[in-house]
Amino acid sequence: MNDKIQSAINNLENDLIIWRRAIHQEPELGFEEYKTAVKIINVLRETNLELRTEVAKTGVIADLHISDNLPTIALRADMDALPIQEQNDTDYASQIEGVMHACGHDGHVAMLLGAAVVLDQFRELLRTNVRFIFQPAEEGPGGALPMIQAGVLEGVDSIFGLHLNTNSPTGTIDIKSGPFAAAADQIDLLVIGEGGHGAAPHQTVDAIVVASEIVTSLQTIVSRKLDPQDAAVISLGKIEGGYRHNVIADRVRLKGTVRTTDPKLREELPSQIEQIIKGITISHGADYNLDYEFGYPVLINNRSASNKLEDIFGLIPGIEKIKRVDKTSMGAEDFAYYCQQVPGVFYRLGAGKFPDRAYPGHNPKFDFDEAALKLGVITFIEIILNYYSNKGEDISI
Repeated sequence: MNDKIQSAINNLENDLIIWRRAIHQEPELGFEEYKTAVKIINVLRETNLELRTEVAKTGVIADLHISDNLPTIALRADMDALPIQEQNDTDYASQIEGVMHACGHDGHVAMLLGAAVVLDQFRELLRTNVRFIFQPAEEGPGGALPMIQAGVLEGVDSIFGLHLNTNSPTGTIDIKSGPFAAAADQIDLLVIGEGGHGAAPHQTVDAIVVASEIVTSLQTIVSRKLDPQDAAVISLGKIEGGYRHNVIADRVRLKGTVRTTDPKLREELPSQIEQIIKGITISHGADYNLDYEFGYPVLINNRSASNKLEDIFGLIPGIEKIKRVDKTSMGAEDFAYYCQQVPGVFYRLGAGKFPDRAYPGHNPKFDFDEAALKLGVITFIEIILNYYSNKGEDISI
């Protein structure tokens, strides 16, 4: 990156904050990001990029095409917010009741917009085509797969994305080759018993008792059936059942999440879970209906690409620490679908407001250090300038 590019990024720093705050004030849930898309389009229309709108309903694609003979890199940002009531007292707090950007997606959009605006000004320096992907519904029900089905990866050779991380200070990057984020699957279980009077439990099949045994027994899968070296989580987060204090419940519904970091283990767990459910219900004379839904897959970063990014990021002024992460996050991210199709890397960019308290993602007081926005733009641009450059040839700052 030469001085002119760096100057262009510096001049854009205030715009990054303006864009981010405008999006933050009008958050929208998955596949409802109409106003967010308009904000993105209004910025990109001032460039020479080729736009595609209403991709997978609310997604936006912008292409910077240099030559058919060059590779294409895709950069992705997610657009959606969460159904959370914001508790921050800032002049840019959410103006939408019960909806908030509590995971930094407003920042992701601003950073990708910044990269698009700057790169469009310096086409003559590029040795790759670039596709900018603004994706809806990462928080659910999932926008990556519909975007892929709409053709956003056609002609793409590699893809990169980032996530703001308030657990680390600004100026740090977390990166990992191999599994980076867990698969996230869902359990929806209906326990079917036989109701009756609370004073005569012997005449019933108590669905609450059966469900309670299932809850505790499912935890033995991780603690007693899996290799201690394997990472997995089975959490039942919702239980519904019963009518009143003196009525034995005939129905109890359980809902939960299953997280795994190994694709093979992911395929094995449903049968182990159902084996326990079946055994317990049979022993009590109950029945069940189990809906096991596979969600986002394991996000697996390409090893070669991860190594390249680590080298590229190591040359960026302002990046004080690059942390090679050992453990796979048990959180999930639908960027995993892209990585199943083309070589890709997802990394975390530090944005913690230290020494102030840093609230984590999905917290009603979540916010991040806006100084990280410029660094995010720089990481995107450095990837474009250097990922496909010749070995030993660096055109960065």
